[in-house]
Amino acid sequence: MAYATCLVAALLLGVGFVLQQYSAEQEPESRFLRLRILTDLLRKPRWLLGIGCMIAGYLFAAWSIDHLELTVVEPLLTTYLVWALVLAVPLSRQPVKVAEVAGALILITGVALVSVSRSITPVGSDFGSFSQWYAAAIIAGIAFAAVMIGHRRTGQVRATLTGVGAGLVFGIQDALTRQTLTGLQGNSWTVLFTTWSAYALIGAGIAGIWLMQNAFSAAPLHASLPAIAAGEPLAGIALGIVVFGDRVQLKPGLLAIEAAGIALMIVGVIAVARSSAFSGLRKITDVIRPGADTGGPRTPDAPPGHPPGGGSPGGDSPGPRTPNGSAPDGWSPVARRFSRPAHRRQVHDSASGGEGR
Repeated sequence: MAYATCLVAALLLGVGFVLQQYSAEQEPESRFLRLRILTDLLRKPRWLLGIGCMIAGYLFAAWSIDHLELTVVEPLLTTYLVWALVLAVPLSRQPVKVAEVAGALILITGVALVSVSRSITPVGSDFGSFSQWYAAAIIAGIAFAAVMIGHRRTGQVRATLTGVGAGLVFGIQDALTRQTLTGLQGNSWTVLFTTWSAYALIGAGIAGIWLMQNAFSAAPLHASLPAIAAGEPLAGIALGIVVFGDRVQLKPGLLAIEAAGIALMIVGVIAVARSSAFSGLRKITDVIRPGADTGGPRTPDAPPGHPPGGGSPGGDSPGPRTPNGSAPDGWSPVARRFSRPAHRRQVHDSASGGEGR
């Protein structure tokens, strides 16, 4: 039952991440690491649906953490990459390749090997001492450094480094979830108001979501999701061992199985994350002129009412102009940019005696 619940959590997380990235990547680059990115996304129904799926996924994951070791739950949650791929295919209209299916199977095999080699101990057998949480501070410092370095970069490098930071913060969140659930053992839920881990859990959740949206906005999903998928289990497993005393199997046979499982997980994560379906979830921005018809489909670079390349439906001219040949005042700066080549052609035609008019 606990394994099945964890897999349901992974499914909801995968769907939620794809829906969020589909909306977040349309945010302008100038809003990177600004709270404005969240206030804008809160007005997008698709993003809200993605957040709802993610919250539901983490609730299921919390139930799993309450019944399994953190070092068991974290590998199982990485299967959300498979579910994310399933949803990304129809959204991106990219075909699934054999290598991507093989990567998904490798990932699942790696997760299975890591899981079966672990002993299952219900939460509550070890209580995380506050003195051991220095490990979380170290992980948070690494996450902060990754985000700051990413802030100085652009594109896929920025998305990857910010994704690393988000993944590490989510790993801390998982450990705080376990700490909070342990504190509830045999107590009323009102104890949450006096428990430090409950407040830290909320803070880590908000920080993780904010960093994840910034990673999603910087580049296509294949640049950020692998980093998130790798950072979260690494931080969660480390905190499970250091803070909660999760046992590491030292028998040669079990160590070999765990090593093989981890290696397969890494290969599977890379293979699935490099899917063309993830890279196909591109940013779509329309250039809208006041009063223009927005009913039909158009390319991202073409002004409304005009075909790709800057031309008009009726010929070579890019559309209506003022008597001096410039774009009308109502046009956006991007639309004006499309009008410049034709304007230069008019000047050239006047200088050559009016040919080509």
